[in-house]
This record gives sequence, C-alpha cells and structure tokens, in this order.
Amino acid sequence: MKPVATTQPQSTVFVVDDDLSVRESLELLLRHEGFVVETFTSAEGFFARTSPRMASCVVLDISLPGLNGLDIQKRLAVERPDMPILFITGHGDIPTTVQAMKAGAVEFLTKPFSDSTLLSAIHAAVERSKKLLARETELNELRSRYADLTPREREVMALVACGFANKAVGSELGISEITVKAHRGSVMRKMKADSLAALIWMAGRLRLPRTINTGSFR
Repeated sequence: MKPVATTQPQSTVFVVDDDLSVRESLELLLRHEGFVVETFTSAEGFFARTSPRMASCVVLDISLPGLNGLDIQKRLAVERPDMPILFITGHGDIPTTVQAMKAGAVEFLTKPFSDSTLLSAIHAAVERSKKLLARETELNELRSRYADLTPREREVMALVACGFANKAVGSELGISEITVKAHRGSVMRKMKADSLAALIWMAGRLRLPRTINTGSFR
C-alpha cells in the first residue's frame, strides 16, 4: 500500500531517545505518515544540529544521558519557542508530568502508547509550530515596515494609535494639522494599514506604548 502523506514535506519531527528500538520504530512510523524525521541519541547531538526555521516538533524522552528532557525543554523555550515538545517515557510520575505540561509540552505519553495517540499529538504539535512561525514572520514584517518610518512618522503613529486626533497630534508635535495628515497617510501606506483599527493592532503587535507622555514630544 502506498504511503499517504498527510503533512507538508517540510514538516519535520525530531526524535531524541537513547533507545535504538524506539528511534527506529518511531522513524518508520513517522516517515510512513509523511514526515521528515531526524533521530538523535542525546541532547548534545540534537543541539549540535543547526535547525532552520520550519514547521517541526520534538518527540523527547524524559530520561536521557547528560541533559534530561526537562533541561532540553527549558533550553528550547529560549532558543526555539516555535518547536513544540511531546514527551515520552517508560516510567512517568505525576510531578514530572505536571512540570512538563506547565512548561508548555503538547503531550506527555507513557509507554506503551498507541500509534494513533502519538500521531494525533504530533499533528497538533506541527500545526502549532506552523502558527507560531507564521506569527513570527508577520511580526518580523511589521518590524521591517516600522523601521522604514522616519522619526517623525513614528511619533505620529504612536500618538494616532493612542487615540489622538490629527489636531491634537499637531498640537503635541508643534506641526500643522495638514502636515500631520501627510505624515499619517505616509504611515498608513508604509505600514500597509488599510484602517485605523489595523494601525492600532500593528502598534499592539509591535508593543508600542498604549499611553503617551505627551511632554516627551515637546
């Protein structure tokens, strides 16, 4: 029977487990499901591999030589927050499970588990990764657009996003209302905002101040 690829080819599952039989069985299962699979015996091997930004997740044994699963989770939270984690273990305990889930693990499976349970969790993890990467790409694009604004346009954007009308913006910046309108139009065009609501949303994504110390513009 021909394998049915249910996931985009670029979606990768990293398997980190020191048990050869586990690595081999998971690799066979996941490749049949249409994933790209890379396996590692330790955290050191996994982190030595330079991973490009792509939809992915990690199937991670909680007990590993050297850095254990929870240690890896902490490091990934900083270095690759777009890479969700599924823990697998042969001897799980409640405190460890709670700790892993609170830290953001997608699933914590105790061996033996069914193929369908694992695959369902992996598909959910990959979808989460896609969404996180999309948000990161979107934010980087917004930052790039914002970087193209002049200092004056950034001032206008900050005040407009905080609810200041054109006249009030002009008063705060010491420029005419007509000039404010020109700057505001340029901001809308450069930021590709088709409405004031969109501009306010962009300001929120960029974490621009929601309140303005008006004296700072004088």
